Amino acid sequence: MNAWEDHGQGADLGTLTFVHETLRPLGLKPTQVKLAMNDTKLPNSGPSGGSRQNVMTGQSLKAACEALLAAMKKPNGGYRTYEEMVAEKIPLRYNGKHTATGFTAIDSKTGQGNPYSVYMYEVFMPEVEVDMKTGKATVVKFTTVVDVGTIINQATVDGQIYGGLAQGIGLALTEDFEDLEKHTNLLKCGLPYIKDIPDDIEIIYNVTKRPNGPYGAAGVGEAPLTAPHAAILNAIYNGCGARVTRVPAKPEVILEALAKHR
Repeated sequence: MNAWEDHGQGADLGTLTFVHETLRPLGLKPTQVKLAMNDTKLPNSGPSGGSRQNVMTGQSLKAACEALLAAMKKPNGGYRTYEEMVAEKIPLRYNGKHTATGFTAIDSKTGQGNPYSVYMYEVFMPEVEVDMKTGKATVVKFTTVVDVGTIINQATVDGQIYGGLAQGIGLALTEDFEDLEKHTNLLKCGLPYIKDIPDDIEIIYNVTKRPNGPYGAAGVGEAPLTAPHAAILNAIYNGCGARVTRVPAKPEVILEALAKHR
């Protein structure tokens, strides 16, 4: 059980996968692991900022499971059953903790430093079409190269990236919340619809294990939304010469930039 602070990034599958992998010597099936999560009675796992949950809570889960395995280990090999643990009066509950290491403070003068123990990286390569008459830009394909360390759960990581790219497309081309009198519902705020997101999305994983991450994993919370909007604006410039320097790049904004270019 844990209190993994979850914005919807898949804390349940992350927890299940970390626990199942660590307890693999017991031969358990994933369905035999009972999840008890997000309980305010449990110690606070902290915020999900900087994708820290996957590393901090993941390492804590791993530590707790390793302590349980050590207690279950028999002197002559093999592992004790629940009944044997109870008969021998061996504790059944174990807590796991993790303290981040390998980072440095930020220099107050230069702004340089290494404030985190684990980082993620992502490259964005959108293909964009621009209607030269209306100024409407459409993302027709999106390729991204992602390095978030070891992939803990493929479906969860894929979903996080697809969602981040969809958000990035909305941020780049349609989302506008400035006029509170006008932007009063999701449609008027410009949130992207299904037709605004290309079916052709390719995710290329470059797996580089992180020494400070659980099983070499980093996180994937922020990476997909770090710069897809900037890449889309660059693609617009590449395609038609319109240099747009603000978001959203609505048709009228692109037409204005096109006029300046001409």
